[in-house]
Amino acid sequence: MIKAAFFDIDGTLLSFNTHRVSEGTIRAFDMLHRARVHTFISSGRPLVLIPKMPVTFEAHITMNGALVFTPQQTLLSNPVPTADYHAWLDYAKQNNLCTMVFTESGMMLAQPNEIGMKLRDQLEFEMPPVGTIDDMRQQQAFQIIALMPPEKDREVAALMPQCRLPRWHPAFTDIVADGNSKAKGMEAICNHFGINQDDTIAFGDGGNDIEMLQWAGIGIAMGNAGDTVKKAADMVSAGVDDEGIEKAVEK
Repeated sequence: MIKAAFFDIDGTLLSFNTHRVSEGTIRAFDMLHRARVHTFISSGRPLVLIPKMPVTFEAHITMNGALVFTPQQTLLSNPVPTADYHAWLDYAKQNNLCTMVFTESGMMLAQPNEIGMKLRDQLEFEMPPVGTIDDMRQQQAFQIIALMPPEKDREVAALMPQCRLPRWHPAFTDIVADGNSKAKGMEAICNHFGINQDDTIAFGDGGNDIEMLQWAGIGIAMGNAGDTVKKAADMVSAGVDDEGIEKAVEK
């Protein structure tokens, strides 16, 4: 019996076209709550970039599992190791790469460029405070956004041996501490609420959702997901713009 449902945001709860939660998704949440299913966010975004939505959540997995919390307490907290963080800042400065860091309660952007601004507009992010690489050194990063092409991932991973790069967009990759993942966040939440792994369902569409879909009792890929994500799922639903969440919940 399903007792908990976990939801990615971009491309799952929020359409890339409308940037809104659909009416069908609202109906799906009503169905879940009537069945006494707990609902949770599971996102690469930090709390400061999670918009208000017409659906409710009892806990949040943020920054790909780096920070997991309920309204009352923190369940999991694992920032980027300092040595790896400074290695990335050195690399970004040397290569003039646009980068963003998410802290426990805020964010900062350095070396903004055209790609970064287009990405901000696509995801409808608010403009974060702009600082320098040296300003970023004073922050504790829970997640890094590295604007670089996929062919650079291996080089950067070698510089940051205590981190992992869960990429879900061709223009950038997330960088988080090794061991952090949405699946780890799900485990922490299930332990807190006393929910068995087999009694969970998860919805996602991006590369950083793969571990979440594999960990869940039932992993559902949205129809707009890539082939790799779909192969990792137990079920593929319709796309975010075709009421994929509602159709899967009904089924």
